[in-house]
This record gives sequence, C-alpha cells and structure tokens, in this order.
Amino acid sequence: MNKGNSALVVLSGGQDSTTALYWAKKRYEKVVAVSFDYGQRHRIELECAKKIAEMAGVEHEIIDAKFINALAPSALTRDSIDVACPAGQLPTTFVDGRNLFFLSMAAVYAKQLGINVLVTGVCQTDYSGYPDCRRQFIDSLEVTLALAMEYPIYIVTPMMNITKADEVLMAYDLGPDCINALGYSHTCYEGQYPPCGTCPACVLRAKGFHQAGLEDPLITRSRMENDGMSLG
Repeated sequence: MNKGNSALVVLSGGQDSTTALYWAKKRYEKVVAVSFDYGQRHRIELECAKKIAEMAGVEHEIIDAKFINALAPSALTRDSIDVACPAGQLPTTFVDGRNLFFLSMAAVYAKQLGINVLVTGVCQTDYSGYPDCRRQFIDSLEVTLALAMEYPIYIVTPMMNITKADEVLMAYDLGPDCINALGYSHTCYEGQYPPCGTCPACVLRAKGFHQAGLEDPLITRSRMENDGMSLG
C-alpha cells in the first residue's frame, strides 16, 4: 500500500527523534515536525527541537499539551520527584499516556495536512522500561487511530529494534547534517548543558556512543564552546 511521500515527525529535541527526523528526510519528499509542550521541567527540550527543525529546514509546530502534566506527575514534570527509581518499578521519568497522547495528537494534525505517516524515535531494544515504547503498543495504536478517524495512519519506528550503538551508526550514515544536529539535541534528565553525565538518560546515550566507538557531537560541541570555538 502506498503510504505517500510526506511524513510528520514527532520531534522531542532528543537524540532519538533527531535521528528519526534526518532518517525521514532521506525517505520522504516533504517532512514536517511537531513537538509538544507538556509542562516539562526543562524547557531546553523545546528550544532544542526548534533549533534542530531550523537546521533541518522543516516546518515545525509546537502544540500545547500541558494537560498531560496535570494528569500524570513524573520526575520530568515535578522537581519534587527524584529521577532515581527502585528496581522492579516503572521509572519515575515515565509519564503515563505521553506517547499515547503525542501520537494521537500528531495523527489528528497529520490528517489536517493530508499526511498519513508518523515517524517516531521510540525503541524497545535499548529503552528505559517505558511500556509505550514497545512494538505492541505502536501496532495497536496504529489500528485504533485509523478506526477513530476513518483515515489511514502509519506509525513508522526506524529505531524500534536496534540498539543505541546501532542508532549512533545510523546517524553517522545519514551524514554530517544529522551529526551536527545531534550536537544540539538534549537528553539529560537534569536539564543540564553540558549534560550531567550521570542520570539514566545520559548514561544510556554515552553507552551507545562508546559502543559505537564514536564521540558524541553534543560533548564535542560543549568542549569546543568551552575552548571558544564553534561547531559550525
């Protein structure tokens, strides 16, 4: 079935969605990006998403989704909740319903634009235990959205079955524009730049670049700026 030549990318401003954006640009004639303001503690995410969309030369919309904050407090929306999590429990950084809401709103927006394809960077191989990053959830939602709107929606997940190291190699294969954009992406749960290097998100990101045998362009950018240079 023809899925068309346009795609809407859910762009958080992080490593996964940035790579997914450039992956989409290689495969679709028209790419649009959408981000969500869900009341996240660290506004740097939205700043990074805006910067990366500009670098990629794609249209970018930020949609107000602050109701998610009111419904589902987490370490990403409350200073009072620690990012550390006891073993055997869902991470405190998990936001109930976040990907459900993001993809549902993205699908509605895509329909208005005449777009059938949503691209998201979710992954069930190297992930933080988030249930809404699994293939089963994505497949189920894809069917539900199409039924709900009488409109074919395809949710494409280029990173679903690869490791973070494989994703790093994918980004390098996508070319220097993708690598440069990753230098402006944000992953740190503490909202820091340079990244804290110790939170679960920073550790997972660093592990991927280490296993791939490559330096994180975000770290390169930080070091160069500290030395009074520019990443370009």
